[in-house]
Amino acid sequence: MSFESGSVSLRMFYVPKELPDDILERFAEHTIGSVDTLRDEEIHGWVGPRHLLDREISEDNALPGGYLRLTLTQAQRKIPTALLRAECRIEEMVWMAAEQRDYINRQTRSEIKKEVTEKLLPQMPPTLKGIDFVYDRAHGLLYVTAMSEKQLDAFLINFTLVAGVQLVAADPAAMAWQLAQSRTDSWHSLGFAADQWADCAPGREFLMWLWFISEAKGGEINLPESGPFAMLVEGPLQFDQEEQGEIVIRKGEPMVSAETRAALLSGKKLRRAKLTLARGEEIWNCTLDADEFIFRGLKLPKTEAYDVLGKFTERMEFLETFRIAFGELYKQFVEQRDSDAARENLRTEMREWIRTRPARKTED
Repeated sequence: MSFESGSVSLRMFYVPKELPDDILERFAEHTIGSVDTLRDEEIHGWVGPRHLLDREISEDNALPGGYLRLTLTQAQRKIPTALLRAECRIEEMVWMAAEQRDYINRQTRSEIKKEVTEKLLPQMPPTLKGIDFVYDRAHGLLYVTAMSEKQLDAFLINFTLVAGVQLVAADPAAMAWQLAQSRTDSWHSLGFAADQWADCAPGREFLMWLWFISEAKGGEINLPESGPFAMLVEGPLQFDQEEQGEIVIRKGEPMVSAETRAALLSGKKLRRAKLTLARGEEIWNCTLDADEFIFRGLKLPKTEAYDVLGKFTERMEFLETFRIAFGELYKQFVEQRDSDAARENLRTEMREWIRTRPARKTED
C-alpha cells in the first residue's frame, strides 16, 4: 500500500486532541462488512494495513512503529459501461424482433436497462478502493491519501464517526497560524506584476516564492531545524485563471517558455508545479497543489531496511523530515509576508525577477 512502498499522494491534518484510549476497539467495531450481498450501493468500513479486506484491527497490525495505520475501504459492484450497453442492445433487438418493430420507445428501453442491470449486477465482482491514513501521535498529525472531494468527505465522515474528533486541514491558512500565528485572511496580494492587485492566495504566493528562491537565489536555503536544503521548482506549470479556466504549460521547456513569461507578466500565480527538495543524497519530490497543500506522487528517499516494519518506519521518518522542512520554508515565507519592510523588499525583488527572466518561443 501507499505508505509502505512507492510514491504516495497525501494531504495533512492537525488532530486537535488525543484520540480515545479505546480507539482500536472503536475502529474494530466499524470494519468493512461482507461484500457477498453487495449490490449497487457503496459501503465503507475500516480495515488493517495488509489488504483491503483485512478485518483484523489490533495492536499487532494497526500500530506499526507506534503509528496508527489503517485504511477506509470503499466497496461497490459496478457493471462496465460497454458490457451494459451491449447487453441492453441485445435485449432491445430481441424485443423489436418479437414485436415486429423497427424502433423502441424510451419507456421500454428504460425497463430493459433495469432488467439487464438486475441480472448482471450480482455477477460482477466487488470493486474495492482504499483511503489510507497514518496518525502520528507524537506530533498530533494525520496523513491521509484522500485526493478528491468525494474521497475526503467519505473519510472525514467515517473518521469523525469512530474517533469523535474533528480534523483540521493543514492548508495554507491553518499552517500559517500553527507555525507563525499569522492570519492570512488579513493579507493583501503581493502583486508580482506591476500595478496588479489580485485577491490574495497564500498557497500560490508561497509556491511563487519557492520558484523565486530556486531560480533567483540559487535554490540553496539553510533551515533552522533541518539544515541546508537544495530546492527546485519544475514544470508542468499550472497557473490560476479564475474566469477563463486554468492555464497549463507543459510542452517544450515550460520554465523558460514565452507562455510562462506572459502568464507571469500578466500577474498570474503558480497553482501547481513539481517541487524537489534535496539534502545531500536524500531527495524528495512531488507535485504540489498550492491551494490546499496537497502533495501528489511524493517520492521519498530510498530506505535501507529490508523487513516490512523497518521499511515503513524509515519511510515515516523521511516523511517527517519532508514535513518539517516544508513547514520551515512556509514559516520563512509567512514571516517575510508579515513584515512590512521584508514584504516590500520581496515584492520588488520578485517583480525584477519576473521582468528579467529569460523566455523562448515554444516550437510546434
